[in-house]
Amino acid sequence: MAQPRAWQKMLSGRRLDLLDPTPMDIEIGDIAHGLAFVARWNGQTLGDYAYSVAEHSLLVEEIFGRISPAAPARWKLAALLHDAPEYVIGDMISPVKSAVGPGYDALDERLMAAIHIRFGLPAAIPATVKKQIKRADRISAWMEATRIAGFETGEADRFFGRPDPAMMEGLEIRLRPPLETREAFTARTDALLERMS
Repeated sequence: MAQPRAWQKMLSGRRLDLLDPTPMDIEIGDIAHGLAFVARWNGQTLGDYAYSVAEHSLLVEEIFGRISPAAPARWKLAALLHDAPEYVIGDMISPVKSAVGPGYDALDERLMAAIHIRFGLPAAIPATVKKQIKRADRISAWMEATRIAGFETGEADRFFGRPDPAMMEGLEIRLRPPLETREAFTARTDALLERMS
């Protein structure tokens, strides 16, 4: 009996094996394009455009820079790429991830390791950096929840924790066409890679 297909054909022409991804099959253009078209919150947000994972990633990287202003470019890149596997596996809300079980986490970890290696990062980033990125991710989620996803402040506080207002000062939730977000994500990636070289 033939094995089920486990690869995804990318716009770059690459074939990414989801069960055994290799860094050579990962292109930033594919990641930027995919994330720009994946909606956060299952698309249940206000506005004329879906709030994409690419837009969320840009915000998380900006918040991470506030949490860790002296962080080197490589950890800022890790923050920008923190949800990169979702360019092929999509963005599942936490209750769905819990229902799917450990298989989702294993798939996500394999893809993340390949993505990190492709862009000059260690397969697994240090726990301290990962914790700071997670903190930035939760601040972003709180902002999104209260500004575009219909959560009351108290409800968002329970799920994501009450953020330090200084970390959010002057930040906005951008809703723009996917191709604009794709270009912004690509440009920021290129800038960080340039600083790493």
